[in-house]
Amino acid sequence: MTILTGKAEPRQRPKPDRLGALRKTWEHRADYAYVLPALAVMLIVIAYPIYYTIELSFFNTPPGLQLRDKIFVGFDNYTAILTSPVFWKVTSNTLIWTLASTLIAFVLGYACALALHREFVGRGILRAILIIPWVISAVAASYIWKWIYHSDFGIVGAVLVGLGWADRPPNFIDSVGTVLPSLIVVNIWREFPFAMIMMMAGLQTVPDQLLRAAKVDGANAWQRFWHVTFPHLRNVSTVTVLLLAVANFNSFIIPWIMTGGGPSNASHIWITHIYELAFGRQRWGVASAYSVLLFLILMSLGYFYVRALNGNERKDESQ
Repeated sequence: MTILTGKAEPRQRPKPDRLGALRKTWEHRADYAYVLPALAVMLIVIAYPIYYTIELSFFNTPPGLQLRDKIFVGFDNYTAILTSPVFWKVTSNTLIWTLASTLIAFVLGYACALALHREFVGRGILRAILIIPWVISAVAASYIWKWIYHSDFGIVGAVLVGLGWADRPPNFIDSVGTVLPSLIVVNIWREFPFAMIMMMAGLQTVPDQLLRAAKVDGANAWQRFWHVTFPHLRNVSTVTVLLLAVANFNSFIIPWIMTGGGPSNASHIWITHIYELAFGRQRWGVASAYSVLLFLILMSLGYFYVRALNGNERKDESQ
């Protein structure tokens, strides 16, 4: 006679077949041998520098001292960074630089992509013109804009004076109050074509059937965009914003060439400040601590980027 107790027998998990896994690995030994040189190079040029930077962040390296004679100080470098007023000034500049450049470049690129998605005469020529800022070298663009902003010979200042809007050419990059917005304008000018290209590619995936059906149902242009186009571009928008944010957070060429972080640290962002600490003041330990903090922030952005990519893949598999 069977007695039912109402309790199910616990299901035993299948034991992992370690021998089978090893056998499969051995069968693909030739494949691993092909990628082994690439893995070795990655360990040398990526893994070891990251390890050494983390290690160096716990040491003090006064100017003139050899790195082999560095002094262990524990977390003193991190404490000095977080209690320094310069750190919070640079952090504020970095947040303003990153958020303003990312959001405005994305919105401008999005608008250009929507405008160029329609058929009209000269669309190809206009596309080519709008892509020019992105393909120009960042170094060349920085020097060009440095002359455009020049207080004595700049085009913008001359135009403002000629129109009577200013008595004298403004000091765009020599003034504490205007230097960061001026650099953000340059960065937006150079980055919005990337957002435009990404969104133009995303617009190709919006189903025409849904747009036509919405139009037949009486939806106007704004309603079709908000209820059909925008939801289909959500994942592409997320990926584009994250890529722009990572690039802006790690941007170096434009602020360094145009101002070098000045005047009075008004245009210093994290990456330029790290460069100045390391190669200007030879404070390798503090610069390494800064780099570790920056690495953690970029890794967190990378995590959301990977999640967005996985969301795109799951969406494609479900369709």
